[in-house]
Amino acid sequence: MLKGFKDFIMRGNVLDLAVAVVMGTAFTAVVTAVVTNLINPLIASVGGSNVSGLAWQIVGGNEKSVMDIGAVLTAIINFVIIAAVVYFALVLPVKKIQERRKRGEEPGPAEPTQVELLAEIRDLLRDQQQRSSR
Repeated sequence: MLKGFKDFIMRGNVLDLAVAVVMGTAFTAVVTAVVTNLINPLIASVGGSNVSGLAWQIVGGNEKSVMDIGAVLTAIINFVIIAAVVYFALVLPVKKIQERRKRGEEPGPAEPTQVELLAEIRDLLRDQQQRSSR
């Protein structure tokens, strides 16, 4: 039972799916930050500016017109950190384990050549003829 579960987990497509979910979740934060802090303020603004740290208020007094570059940078940094952790904690170790498994496998038996097959057929026919002549 545990061997089957281990084989299931070690299959590449399960790991790829897990990585895709984690990366998708992290990328969602980046997209949300860009839309919320860059695009929405542009739509809400009509003009003007007010600079405050990494946030920029396009229209003074209009809180919806704040472009928060810091939040976007934070989301991008979080995405890169999550991607690095997923790669080094999941992808890289599983690749190494799969390579070890492949190295441990012995090559299967070689396919017989045509000469070997013909010799085997000859021997079988000879044995068959000897049995029928008895």
